[in-house]
Amino acid sequence: MSMHHQRMLVRYGLSSCTSLYSQVVFDPIFTPLFTAVFSSLGLTVGTGLTTAVTISSAIATTALAVGIQALMAPKPPDPESGRVPKVQSTPFRIWSIGRNRLAGAYMLWEASGDYLYAVQALVGHRVKSINRYWLHDDEVFLDANGYTTNDDNGRYGNNVRLLTRIGLSTETAYAPLVAKLTSAGVWTNNHRGDQQASIAMIAESTAAKNQNKRFPYGAPQVSAEVDGALCWDFRDSSQSPTDPNTWTWTRNPVIQLCWHECFNEFGNRRDYRSAILPVIDMWTEEANICDEDIPRAAGGTEKRYECSGWDTTENGPKVGTNAILAACDGWMCERGDGALLLTVGKFRESRVETLADVDLVGHQIQYDVLFEEECNRLVPKFTYPDTGYSSCDTDFFEDAAAQLTAGRVLSQDGDYRYCQQWRQARRLGIRDWRRLQQKVKGTLDVRFSGLNAIYSRWVRLATPIRLPRLDGKVIENRRSTLAITRGGFTMEIIQHPDNIDDWNPVTDEGQQPPVPNTLGTAEIPPGIINTVEAKANGGSVYLRVLIVDPESESLTPVVFYRLRDTGGGSPGTWIEQQFPDVTPSGGFIELNTGAVPVDVDLDVQVGYIGSNGSYGPRSPTEEVHTTADPTPPGPVIGVTATGAVGQATFNWTAPNSSNYAGARLYWNTSNNFATATIVSPPEYGAPSTPDSRIVTGISAGTRYGWVVSINRSGIEGTSVPTGAFTVS
Repeated sequence: MSMHHQRMLVRYGLSSCTSLYSQVVFDPIFTPLFTAVFSSLGLTVGTGLTTAVTISSAIATTALAVGIQALMAPKPPDPESGRVPKVQSTPFRIWSIGRNRLAGAYMLWEASGDYLYAVQALVGHRVKSINRYWLHDDEVFLDANGYTTNDDNGRYGNNVRLLTRIGLSTETAYAPLVAKLTSAGVWTNNHRGDQQASIAMIAESTAAKNQNKRFPYGAPQVSAEVDGALCWDFRDSSQSPTDPNTWTWTRNPVIQLCWHECFNEFGNRRDYRSAILPVIDMWTEEANICDEDIPRAAGGTEKRYECSGWDTTENGPKVGTNAILAACDGWMCERGDGALLLTVGKFRESRVETLADVDLVGHQIQYDVLFEEECNRLVPKFTYPDTGYSSCDTDFFEDAAAQLTAGRVLSQDGDYRYCQQWRQARRLGIRDWRRLQQKVKGTLDVRFSGLNAIYSRWVRLATPIRLPRLDGKVIENRRSTLAITRGGFTMEIIQHPDNIDDWNPVTDEGQQPPVPNTLGTAEIPPGIINTVEAKANGGSVYLRVLIVDPESESLTPVVFYRLRDTGGGSPGTWIEQQFPDVTPSGGFIELNTGAVPVDVDLDVQVGYIGSNGSYGPRSPTEEVHTTADPTPPGPVIGVTATGAVGQATFNWTAPNSSNYAGARLYWNTSNNFATATIVSPPEYGAPSTPDSRIVTGISAGTRYGWVVSINRSGIEGTSVPTGAFTVS
């Protein structure tokens, strides 16, 4: 029997389990799904159906952060384990996204004379930068040559030198180690460590009477704060998926997930052309949602979802995928043609499909939970940079009435270890808490006529006959698997809370987790930032920094800031401003700096100066953009575009807006502004004046354009389309 006849019989055989046969034949997603399952596996109809079910993994899956399944699932290493270097003959390699504290594994440990030489492999790929350094749990600062700058009478003094490599394709061996160890063949110019971010330490012993004071914990153990992988941001037309040199560092979990699924050497290694490009608009929407600004109770904003984490090759790629999804309350589905459908944690009606009575073969629903599965307290756990990148709890969510009924606290943890913002951990926790309170969960056996619901995170039930209690309710598709013997698919569901997106920073944010006073070399507590925001003031910008009160009048707060990038990826020098005369209020100290550079990205840290003039440890780095003019200008008018050979002429008239500075131009092969190509640089001009520009390099065909007004800070106004034009 030919393969064509086999597939025809399968289609007609399956039609007996659905009243909507046309869905089997004509559904645009059904065909690639089963083409992928049957043709790639080479299955026959008579013996292959159960094998197809067995081999086909979850079609749709969501993040596991709470519950029994989450407890049983493999997890990335605890963040604390990354602070101690591994001593193994063949250590597992490490990959890293976002910002993490890592020590890696030893590649070299050799003593010669008064010196100890060590090299540690941090990350098994190129990273953006290595920012901060710790010897044991003491943060140290380095001079231009890499020597520690502690007081000569203090811990470590200037007896330790640290050197780094970021993991370029062709790296450079550590010259001081080569000079000392090459004669013995221990470390030569061939020990480059290509594509391996690393850190080298040279520690010099001191006089015997000072040795215990200089090195009280023995030989120093080095760890470093690492800005991890560069990722392809598909929203930036200047970045190419085939040229990693154009990629940028990011904390956006959607951009990171794309990198992990398609480009991470230790990830799933999918082809981005089939996994991402067919659904690029969906991924763009989700990435933009992660970048949405969420207000803070103390002022300012932070991104809705950010992600930072690391894993080793001891775990499979799906462990990292689940951890990234958990950081953005994400849901991902693999379509039959290999495309990945993604939805992050923000409910939208546009992502809702409908299941009717005729689409269901069977169901198993429970409207309450067993006592051993009851939860009346949820404790969100995250990675806290202020405690040296260790696991930490936020304020928990609980139901006191349910605790009285149960007679005890039944607590569960929400594992958000790739989250490093305590407010974000609270936002993730309250979403899971509201799901737990619904208690309605179970499975649905879905016919093939309900295939579109399988590919959707949220499903509205139109089931007055089969499930009248859930008729009209929205359920969440937590996991779907192919189950032909049950008529099509099995969908694991929970009821969707109507208030899942509700968030009031004043009442829901909770308290910032405390930071214990870990004594550093100067025995001064580290600075703790609550909020950083850039405030515009008559064309200039200053920083408003809210810090936690150290409850000591002898300490002088200091704000440090620097340009994040002065060109070529190199940061600027730190500038400090001291605040000797400040008054705490409500457990916080508000610091308002002088004017800072405008319309740039700044790194900000805080610390304290003791009464003896010594500096204590600094806080983790916060990032802020100093927008001088946050008000968008009015839209341009009279927009047209005329095509020619390989180019087009855009014409427009600037609005009568005093803060108009120019216009950005975009073009696309389709009438979709979200995926349009930006023309660089902008065209600057004056308000209320006509302007034009010839845009070259446009491919032939029917094309579409947009002109967007901008102010001096680059804030965009409304995009105005040119309409279709033809390029020959």
